[in-house]
Amino acid sequence: MAQSRFVPPVLGYGLGLRQPHYEQAMGAQDVDWFEVVSENFMEAHPGHLEYLSDMRKKFALVLHGVGLNIGSTDSIDRDYIAKLKALAAATRPALISDHLCFTGVHGKNSHDLLPVPYTQEALVHISDRVKRVQDALGMAIALENPSTYGEFRESTMSEWEFLVRLTEQTDCGLLLDVNNVYVSAFNHRYDAKSYIDAMPAGRIAYVHLAGHRNLGTHIVDTHDDHVIPAVWELYAYTLRRLGALSTLVEWDGNLPGFDVLLAELAKAKQVAQGALRKAAS
Repeated sequence: MAQSRFVPPVLGYGLGLRQPHYEQAMGAQDVDWFEVVSENFMEAHPGHLEYLSDMRKKFALVLHGVGLNIGSTDSIDRDYIAKLKALAAATRPALISDHLCFTGVHGKNSHDLLPVPYTQEALVHISDRVKRVQDALGMAIALENPSTYGEFRESTMSEWEFLVRLTEQTDCGLLLDVNNVYVSAFNHRYDAKSYIDAMPAGRIAYVHLAGHRNLGTHIVDTHDDHVIPAVWELYAYTLRRLGALSTLVEWDGNLPGFDVLLAELAKAKQVAQGALRKAAS
């Protein structure tokens, strides 16, 4: 199959879809789209798929996975890809995304998003896997920059250089998690703005914003609180540099009421509008 060319979808402002908010999400007035965790629905009861079908009539949907295991040396899981493709056929998502990481090796699942080394060998290996996944799905995917807590001595390039080269070699998109940029920059002592400066605007599928937990010596990406001011500032900087980008607010732990998520999304819109006005002046 010919390689699918990535075209960033125009999504607007969205939220992660979580089970406690299903009823309120269906009637949401100020949300353009919802991001769905792929694995939550790949083997779901038909009623859940029916719910997504109803959601799809009102909102754009994006399938966001945590189990693609794109950085592993294990063979690509054909059963997983078949289930993901069937879910995509049932829900007609605007995009499928996952993470630049590996989640297991030798058939063992770590249930964590583990970092990959940024080497030429890893770039060739992962590029080949991305191409094969995209061919199997019949569409280009987007990969998210990870939050990381350690680095490989073997790495020969920066994370942002690796990501840019990966998109060039595979024609995939980037899910730019601005919170993850902030977290990893703090943990590894590099400049978050240099990371953003390297991003190719035409490859950005959408942006993630989330809260985290600062433990002093390091930050953990927890998705369980409000976006902090410094991340809002980095988001504004991102839009001034790259232009308008579809944006999603993630919140997974200590899940608040739906009204809190709507307020966080309204703040994202406000910050974006201010940043874009400043960029145009």
